[in-house]
Amino acid sequence: MKHTLPAALLVLASLASARAQTGDEAMRKLQMAQFAITNLYVDTVDEHKLVEEAITGMLSGLDPHSTYNNAEEVKQMNEPLQGNFEGIGVQFQMVEDTLLVIQPVGSGPSEKAGILAGDRIVAVNDTAIAGVKMSTDEVMSRLRGPKGTTVKLTVVRRGFAGPLHFTVKRDTIPILSLDAAYMIQPGTGYIRVNRFGASTAEEFAEALKTLLGKGMRELILDLQGNGGGYLNAAIDLANEFLGQKELIVYTEGRASRRSEFLAKGNGRFQLGRLVVLVDEYSASASEIVTGAVQDWDRGVVVGRRSFGKGLVQRPVDLPDGSMIRLTVARYYTPAGRCIQKPYNDTEGNADIAAYRRDLLERYNHGELMYADSIHLPDSLKYQTKRLGRTVYGGGGIMPDFFVPIDTARYTDYHRNLVAKGVIVGTTTKYIEENRKTLQEKYKQFDLFNKEFEVTEDLLTTLREAADKADIPFDEAQYEASLPLLSLQLKALIARDLWDTGEYYQVINKANDSVNQALKVLNQNAYELVLGR
Repeated sequence: MKHTLPAALLVLASLASARAQTGDEAMRKLQMAQFAITNLYVDTVDEHKLVEEAITGMLSGLDPHSTYNNAEEVKQMNEPLQGNFEGIGVQFQMVEDTLLVIQPVGSGPSEKAGILAGDRIVAVNDTAIAGVKMSTDEVMSRLRGPKGTTVKLTVVRRGFAGPLHFTVKRDTIPILSLDAAYMIQPGTGYIRVNRFGASTAEEFAEALKTLLGKGMRELILDLQGNGGGYLNAAIDLANEFLGQKELIVYTEGRASRRSEFLAKGNGRFQLGRLVVLVDEYSASASEIVTGAVQDWDRGVVVGRRSFGKGLVQRPVDLPDGSMIRLTVARYYTPAGRCIQKPYNDTEGNADIAAYRRDLLERYNHGELMYADSIHLPDSLKYQTKRLGRTVYGGGGIMPDFFVPIDTARYTDYHRNLVAKGVIVGTTTKYIEENRKTLQEKYKQFDLFNKEFEVTEDLLTTLREAADKADIPFDEAQYEASLPLLSLQLKALIARDLWDTGEYYQVINKANDSVNQALKVLNQNAYELVLGR
C-alpha cells in the first residue's frame, strides 16, 4: 500500500508531461483531476456522472443559456422544434387516472385504426394504464415508438358494454407551430405562432396565403408566450414582411465574425398594416422578428416588454448523444440593438438565480401593470431605420403600445381551479357526456361561437368539482372571475369539438393585447405612430 500513491502520482506526472507539448495547462489540470479521482478515490465513482457534473459546472459560470443535456433530454428538447415525433397520434388528457382521447390527429394512425374522440385507453400492449397512478410521461413513453411498429390498445367507449381492441401502427406525427390562423374581423387576419421550428416557415406561408385569399389587408401576428426556437425560422418569418436586402438580424461574437441575414424581397406581406403581439415570455427568435419589424418601422408592437434573450447558442454534439448548447455570439436587431438582459453580478460573474428571478422582479416592481415603471438608461437608446423613432436595447423589446396584466379577474379561486385541473376536467366530462348532442346541434364552429352559452348547470358542476378538489368557495372571487371562467369553458369545449384554432377564436375575446391591437388598427393609432 505504501507504494501505490507515489506510483500513481508518477503516472500522473508522466501524463502531464506528455500533454505539455500539445495541450494547454488548464486542460492538463482537468485531465489530471479526473484521472486522480477515477484511480485514487477511496470508493468507486461513476465516471459518466463525474464528467457530466464537470461539464455542467464549467457551463454554469458562463451565461444562463449555455447548457448541457443528456441524450434523452436532447431527444425531448428537439422534438418540438423538428416538427414531429413518432407515435399513435392522439391529443389526450389524463382524467381520474385514465387516458381520455380529446382528438385523434387528422389522418393519423389512431384515426385510421378507428380510435374516436371520447375513447378511454385503459391498456397498452396488455399493460393496464388506467387506475394505476401512472405518470403522463410514462404513459407517453408506452404510446410512442419507432415508425412502423405496432401497439395494441384496449379502449372503453361510451355506449359499448365491453372493451374494444385496436392495433395501431405508429407513424410520424406532426407538431405544428401555428396555433391559429383566422380572420378576426373583415380585412384583418390573425396568426398565432407558438414556437419557431423546422416547419414554421412553411406553415406560416400557407396560413398567409389562405388569409390573403379571404381578403386580408392587415395582420395581427401573435407571439405572446413564444419562447423562440430556430434562428432560420425567425429569419424566414421576418422575410415575409421586409423589402429586398433589408437587414433582419446580424450575429457577432468573440470567435464568430459578423454574419448578416437580409430579406430576399419575395415576402407575401410587405405592404399591409402589421401589429406584433409580445409579452414577458416572448423570447429569442420572437424578439428577432419583433425587433426587425420595429426597427424598420414596418409595423407596431403591442403588449409588454419581451423576455430579453439576445444570445446565440451553437449545439456541440457529444459521442453518446448528449449535447452542449454553447453561447457563441450575440444577435443584434437592424438598428444595432442587443436586447439581451443583464445576467452578471457586480463582479462580472453569471448570476443565474437572479436572472431567473427577473420576471418575478418585474412583477414586484409593477412593470407588468404600469408602463411608467420601466426605466432604461439613455445609453441603450437607438433610432429606427426609417422614421428615427427612439427604441431601446439591453433588456427585451419595448412595445409601442403597452398592455398591462389585468390582475382583477385572476383571483386565487380561479388560479386554484387552473392549478388543480378543475376547469379542464369539467369540460372534458361535459364533452364526454354531450359530444353527440353538441355535434348534431353545432355542425359548424361559427354557429357554436355565436349561439353556445355556458349554462348554470355546467357552472354548478365546476363548483362541485372544485369542492371535491378541496378548493374553498369564495363567492366574491368567483363572481370576479366568472366572465373569464365561462369563456374558458366555452373555449375548451370548442377545442375538444374542433381544434386549437377554434379555441383561440373564443378565448381571444378576453385577450387584452388582441383587443388593444384591434383598437390600434381601428382607431387610427397605427397611423399616429408610423404616419401611414
